[in-house]
Amino acid sequence: MNKADKVSFAIKTLAERYPTIPIPLDHKDPYTLLIAVLLSAQSTDVRVNQITPKLFAKADNPTDMVKMSVEQIREIIKPVGLSPMKSKGIYGLSHILLEKHNGKVPQSFEALEALPAVGHKTASVVMAQAFGVPAFPVDTHIHRLMYRWGLSSGKNVVQTERDAKRLFPKEKWNDLHLQIIWYGREYCPARGWDLSKDIITKTIGRKSILKKFNC
Repeated sequence: MNKADKVSFAIKTLAERYPTIPIPLDHKDPYTLLIAVLLSAQSTDVRVNQITPKLFAKADNPTDMVKMSVEQIREIIKPVGLSPMKSKGIYGLSHILLEKHNGKVPQSFEALEALPAVGHKTASVVMAQAFGVPAFPVDTHIHRLMYRWGLSSGKNVVQTERDAKRLFPKEKWNDLHLQIIWYGREYCPARGWDLSKDIITKTIGRKSILKKFNC
């Protein structure tokens, strides 16, 4: 099976498994999505979804957020980890949205990545999920699966994103990045991995990995 066949098999299988694709982080608009994604760094979506209702009950827009202090924000978001950095980022970006963007989340990678605590992955998620712009945010699941499937070298997430964009059709990027995340969680986790249930890796996986399972 050549690489094009592997890509086609992955796309087909993912579409069959996840014909409808839920968004992992609860939100109601671009701003609440931006905050949720920022909070998800080195945390879990489950934990973030437990905390954001408490935060958004007090401030679900930049105007209300800047009425709070950094310390007040930090106290609410402590359970998601990295709260000193994240609270400063939330407060700072909310100020900038009011000062430079009329309180709206900008619809460009450049403007998003210029905001405090917003990196390329966060910007990519917002562009894809809030505005429908083709992007391929790479998290730990996508990075792991692209390597296991032999579709990327696994050197770093920058290379993984580059490979994903090169191999997968652009019109499918926004669906695929979510489908791969859900598949990784359900069938191809970092720990407790059961290859017999992971049809994609079992079919197209890297030979060195399959060899470990005597496949």
